[in-house]
Amino acid sequence: ETMFLGLIIAILLGASAGLITGLTPGLHINLVALILFSISPFLLGYTNVIAVAVFIIAMSITHTFTDFISATYLGAPADDTALAVLPAHRMLLEGMGHEAVKLTVIGSLLCLILTIILSPLLIISVPFIFSYLKNYIGWILLAVVVFMILREENINKRFWALIVVALSGILGLIVFNMPNLKDPLLPMLSGLFGVSVLFLSLTQKVVIPIQRTTEMIKVKTSNMFKALGSGIFSGSLVSIFPGVGPAQAAVLAGQIVGKIDVFSYLILVGGINTVSMVLSLITLFTIEKARNGSIIVVQQLLQSINVHMLVLFFAVALIAGGIATLLTLYVSKIFSTIMNKVNYSLLSIFIILFIGAMVLYFSGFTGFLILIVATFIGLIPNIVDVSRSNSMACLLIPIILVNVL
Repeated sequence: ETMFLGLIIAILLGASAGLITGLTPGLHINLVALILFSISPFLLGYTNVIAVAVFIIAMSITHTFTDFISATYLGAPADDTALAVLPAHRMLLEGMGHEAVKLTVIGSLLCLILTIILSPLLIISVPFIFSYLKNYIGWILLAVVVFMILREENINKRFWALIVVALSGILGLIVFNMPNLKDPLLPMLSGLFGVSVLFLSLTQKVVIPIQRTTEMIKVKTSNMFKALGSGIFSGSLVSIFPGVGPAQAAVLAGQIVGKIDVFSYLILVGGINTVSMVLSLITLFTIEKARNGSIIVVQQLLQSINVHMLVLFFAVALIAGGIATLLTLYVSKIFSTIMNKVNYSLLSIFIILFIGAMVLYFSGFTGFLILIVATFIGLIPNIVDVSRSNSMACLLIPIILVNVL
């Protein structure tokens, strides 16, 4: 009885924490997990290890739903929502911000359910895929980068895409090899995908139209399945391979699916983070490797997990997913209403300052310099009109060099 009640409380607290982390621009789930790990001895005085693990999982799952709110309305990306910022932002400029969030929620929830249904299959196949592809991951990502460049329309754009890839790649190499730099991703991705986008909306004097919450979205069933399928496939690669994050998976999935409409793309990007979170649990269970910050903390608390715990964690993930769906849609409606009253230019300036302050606090002055450089590189795709996903090379190139050379 008390155990059950304790778990329910842990889930509810976890979901509330996930809402807060998701809404705060630049506050990454890994950061929160680390803070939790450092206070876990204190927490364990009041509760048990399982409850703390359940809290972390509920928070992490909820975070993968709610982080699209700040990506959509505020244009402030985390590493796993970086690629959703653009289509979601475009929908916001058409007065469909809430729809954009709703699509990512559909993706998150359906991918969560499907991944858990497919989990017996995944538990069998993960160790196999891992041992088979482990040596080729660098080459696979290299192919993705080449493909990203070649996908641009003409030779001129391909040239610029190559420049963007080269600059972001070099930035990534420098940033990851800097000694004593805390949270290297925060300044780099905030510059490439956050501040640069906000800066552009300031210079172009963007006016946000009246946000409406309608039922306008129609997604073809075939596109829906394509999006969910490639979301689950790419999300599973994330949790199997070290160094591949949801951001890289989104680039990969985008290439696999080919041309799909913006709506389906948002379902896809929404799903990937959630899939990779659920699959991290499977990876922890099968090959005993933790692939993201919050699951590393769970691993350090529990050492290893057995089938009973895995089933419990799946149940927690489903309950948290249900709560997160309701929370995200509810909060998105509130944001949608606020956007109708707020001066978007002032909001953009405020968020740029907020991100700057976060970077100074977490990554120091060096981080601030990286933010500035990254912002300038982030402006290039827009000026020369090439895909902003080329900037993802900042994460892809370092992995490629480590694995190929």
